[in-house]
Formats: sequence, C-alpha cells, structure tokens
Amino acid sequence: MAGNSKRRGAMRKEGTKKGMVVGSGGQRRRGLQGKGPTPPAEMRPGHPAARKAARAAKAGGKGGARPGVAGNRRKPGDGETPETVLGRNPVVECLRAGVPATALHVAIGTTTDERVAEAVHLAADAGISILEVPRNDLDRIAGGALHQGLALQVPPYAYAHPDELLEAAVDSGGPGLIVALDGVTDPRNLGAIVRSVGAFGGHGVVIPQRRAAGMTAVAWRTSAGTAARVPVARATNLTRTLREYATAGFMIAGMDAEGSVSLDDFELANDPLVLVIGSEGKGLSRLVKQTCDVTVSVPIANAVESLNASVAAGVVLAEVARQRRRR
Repeated sequence: MAGNSKRRGAMRKEGTKKGMVVGSGGQRRRGLQGKGPTPPAEMRPGHPAARKAARAAKAGGKGGARPGVAGNRRKPGDGETPETVLGRNPVVECLRAGVPATALHVAIGTTTDERVAEAVHLAADAGISILEVPRNDLDRIAGGALHQGLALQVPPYAYAHPDELLEAAVDSGGPGLIVALDGVTDPRNLGAIVRSVGAFGGHGVVIPQRRAAGMTAVAWRTSAGTAARVPVARATNLTRTLREYATAGFMIAGMDAEGSVSLDDFELANDPLVLVIGSEGKGLSRLVKQTCDVTVSVPIANAVESLNASVAAGVVLAEVARQRRRR
C-alpha cells in the first residue's frame, strides 16, 4: 500500500509527512474564539422578547404609555379570515350600516332592481371597490350558497386590547364604564349591546377570545354603525382581565337572575364600573361570578323567566346613566 512506511519495500520521499499540529489546525488565526455569554432575550435579534421590547420603546418614543397600560395592540381579526355577506337584502343592510367592506362583487348579467342599484350607489359613495365577476366565480366565492348576484367582502374586525379600554376610561375624566360579555354567542346580541354601550356613555366592550360571538358583519349591522365608535376588545382570559380591571380601581358587577342586589338598590353606578353580562342560557360562569364584587338582578314580573342578554344590558346601562346624570 503506497505511503505505508512499515510495508516491506515501501519508500517515502522526504518532506511528505505532515507532522504533528498544535491546537486548532496549528494556525492561530483560524482558532475558534468564544462569543461570550448568551445575551438576554430582549437583546437577541428576532426573539419575541426583543420584538416586544422594540414595540414598547417605539410606543414610549411617541409620548409614552400610561404605567400598567399597554400601547396600541390592535390586530385585524387575530388570525380570522375575511367574511363574505351574501344576498341583496343583507348586502344593502351592511352598506347602510357602514360596515367597513373592501369589495362589492356583482355577477355579470344580474337583473338590476332597486336593491342592486342601492348597493352599487352606497358602495361607490363609500369608496368600496365594485367588481363585475362571472356568475361562476361568484358561485365559487359563495361556496354554493344563495347570493342573488351580490356579495360583499368584509375584512376581519380590528379588535382593541383590553388595556386600551382601561386607558380610554381613565382619560375620560369621569367614572369609567366598561361592559364585559361572558359567553354571549349570538352576534345580534353582541351588536345590540355595543349599540347600548355607545348610547349610554360606555367606553367599550370586552369579549372572550373563545366560545363567544365575534364582531362579524351581522354584529356590526345590528350595532347600526355604533361599532365604528365603540371599541370591542378580545381577552385571552376574561377572568384575569376582570381582575386587572379590579386592581385598576374598577368595581366588577355581574348580572345574575339571582343576584345579591336588586337593580333598584344598586349603589355602584357612580364608581368606575365593569358590568358583566352572562350568556343567553347559562348566565355567568363560575370563575367569572367569583371575580365579581357584587351580582345584580333586574326586577321583572313573575310571568317572565329571564331577559335577553342585550335587553338586560340595555336596562342596566340605562339605570347607570340615569344615576350618573343625577350626580
């Protein structure tokens, strides 16, 4: 075998053996050098903690944020997909209510009536793109559902952060008023509650991220455009959010058919207040109920078992507004 000096008869030329080397390849300039200790997460480029610190620094550079209150964390839809409203009447109602749509799809060859004409007119006035598409394309967009030649594309709602409602309430100069919904699953109830909050001087609505109605086109339409002025925030954990509000000085009052206090004797209206409305069927969940400082019942006739969630919210908000006007 060539190069094996121990083999019988083998020969090696002088200077062909590499010899021993020292350290990293025997060449100091190529030696490995340590980079020092691992930097904190806030200083690592691309790390979530670094991005969070950069956002906080940016918010501080624009006038700073209130201690304990996060900056603007509004995110469009939180991962939801755009919504498509189908049918002539629903489309016209959404456009009348000012739903922030992005495109109106009109099938080519659609018979024009007053609803189609009004939809096109409203969309044009609002600066919404009007697209004439083949009926087959509109069938695909509708997923086989009945569309009557009209479809309205609505982007995901941009939810506020719960801390933004707290900041708005504190900056208002008066006692804050926030409504939290515990498992309200009907978007029409959500829209009606948003409308009542706007009518009676509330500063926003908080909903859970899961197992609750979101701000769909139906909810927006039911709010009659009030959703453009009243922020709706999503809480990852409603119980924790309520505790944070309580720490900030808010009283937590839950609406319950068997509440410890009647609305006639409710004396917290002039304090910073969070009203918690339970679901349509089960009412307040156990953990949320335990978080409340007081539970309040609305006196009703014995023949009626309970009130709709949006109706109950409107009644209580009206009473709170009445007491505050008399202050």
